[in-house]
Amino acid sequence: MAAVALVALIFLVSGWPASLAVLVGGAGVVSGSALAANIALGGGVVTARTALLKLVLGTGLKWLVVITIFALASGVGRMAPLPLLAGLAVALIAQPLALNFCARVDRER
Repeated sequence: MAAVALVALIFLVSGWPASLAVLVGGAGVVSGSALAANIALGGGVVTARTALLKLVLGTGLKWLVVITIFALASGVGRMAPLPLLAGLAVALIAQPLALNFCARVDRER
């Protein structure tokens, strides 16, 4: 979310509505990813079929949340689509990069 906040500061040049749109776009991805992680990783030890179904369900619900928030923000909230897409893109790019560089696992052989 820090990368989204940085892009929101950049869009602050265009005004408060654009900056808020960036934050809403990024928050949609963050909330959808949190829901997907909760569904996919919650529930303890399960069979392989159940684990795969939970991953697919979590991913589908993630994108449903992202699309719903984007549609509500652009339709009901009348937010500009470019800052919304910028927040969404930055969050989607920054999340795997942060997971790759921050989560290190030490393996013993």
